[in-house]
Amino acid sequence: MLKGVIASVLASVLFGVIYWISPFLKPLGGEEIYGWRVLATLPFTTVLLLWRGEWTQVRALAERVRERPALGAALVLSAAMVGVQLWLFMWAPMAGRALPVSLGYFLLPLVMVLAGGVLYRERLSGPHKLATALAAAGVGAELLRAGGVSWETWVVAVGYPLYFALRRRLRTEKLGGHWVDMALAVPVAVYFVLRAPSTLPVVTGDLPLAALVLVVGVLSAVALALYMAASQLLPMGLFGLLTYVEPVLLVVVALLLGERLAPGQWVLYGLVFTAVGVLVADALRQMVCAPSMEKKLKKSDATADAD
Repeated sequence: MLKGVIASVLASVLFGVIYWISPFLKPLGGEEIYGWRVLATLPFTTVLLLWRGEWTQVRALAERVRERPALGAALVLSAAMVGVQLWLFMWAPMAGRALPVSLGYFLLPLVMVLAGGVLYRERLSGPHKLATALAAAGVGAELLRAGGVSWETWVVAVGYPLYFALRRRLRTEKLGGHWVDMALAVPVAVYFVLRAPSTLPVVTGDLPLAALVLVVGVLSAVALALYMAASQLLPMGLFGLLTYVEPVLLVVVALLLGERLAPGQWVLYGLVFTAVGVLVADALRQMVCAPSMEKKLKKSDATADAD
């Protein structure tokens, strides 16, 4: 469990570092950074896939596409959806929009809880209903204050659940499915890198910039590996709890980059943070209660066997 906690926290820290590095990649723009990130990350993700002995996932997916060509179009859609998220993650800190994206990552777990109830008929517990209500109140307050919540927040908070739902539908949740998403993004990435004026000579002719691009690729692949390792090593409740480390770090990065909350936005952030606190408290309660409940069940089973 300790290894899982360390892996999860390190993954969140690395994602935060990538967020912080973005402004230092100038003169590259958001699209160019997205292109370079895809091209720099894919080789390391390939090595990771081969090292884990999971290349069979890619072969199996290719066989499914041969049997059902329509699946290929769905995979392209999946790659496009995650591509938008990767672009936004790198663009936002450069454009002074890191805070709205950070808020999207805070809202994401709440939207996922709500989506589970709507799409998959999953029952919402009392704490989940309370957290959803608090988040909805915060969004409502922001709608009244500013006339809307930023598009960056909605892209993350709504786009990722739709992406996860699509991958679940396509049965591409594992690392092989992620590799296919990245591979299908290569043509677009190459276009962004080579379109006039091409950034290829800019990056290859600037050693510090080329090193930073390479660092982003390595960090992306390593963070993904650590994240997946944590998902396998940790109980689901603790793993879900630790996913809140990343948006906290993204807010810290946004503040370090000089962004500030508007006075009225404290209502939105306060209610969303309170909602996250409710989910965290509920996850901790379940983690504490689970061992005692398991002991009771074992004791009950032992008594039944004795009888």
